[in-house]
Amino acid sequence: MFDLDRFFADCRDAVDADASHRLVRDVVARAVSEPGGVMAVLGEPERAGINVLYRAPNLTVLNLVWGPGMTIMPHDHRMWAVIGVYTGREDNVFWRRLPPDADRQIEAAGARSLCRGDCTPLGADIVHSVTNPIPRLTGAIHVYGGDFLTQERSEWDPETLHERPYDVAKARQLFEDSNRALGRT
Repeated sequence: MFDLDRFFADCRDAVDADASHRLVRDVVARAVSEPGGVMAVLGEPERAGINVLYRAPNLTVLNLVWGPGMTIMPHDHRMWAVIGVYTGREDNVFWRRLPPDADRQIEAAGARSLCRGDCTPLGADIVHSVTNPIPRLTGAIHVYGGDFLTQERSEWDPETLHERPYDVAKARQLFEDSNRALGRT
């Protein structure tokens, strides 16, 4: 059975042993390998949102719930991340930076679909966008190698693909818009 306090302790121990995402990936993969246990503790997702489960200077754990059809623009984290999906599906498009004189500043370079029970690491320099392509909520544990909530980051305009500072309020509004569309305000 998934134990949230044990999960946090295992993540802390993993970061203490190796500051990279390598050992944390094993912890998250083990957790989401039994997605029903995670759902038994976190509950069936009811609302799209960014739910902080644990926060420290070197580690942040979020329960991120994507609304049906929800897409978040290309963005970076400036720290490693590990994503483990416990219900639904999360499609990631990975972007690469282009030379400064190009018309747009990034271009799509790859993609990965994460389904229930899947886990993947993201390096500190990764730029990605996320879509929930299914008609129900998707829940995922996101673990970051730092204080994700205070980290200055970038996002890229979804139309022009030009970089700008990450707008936390705008991102949170995307989740609330999704909840409004679901009738869950």
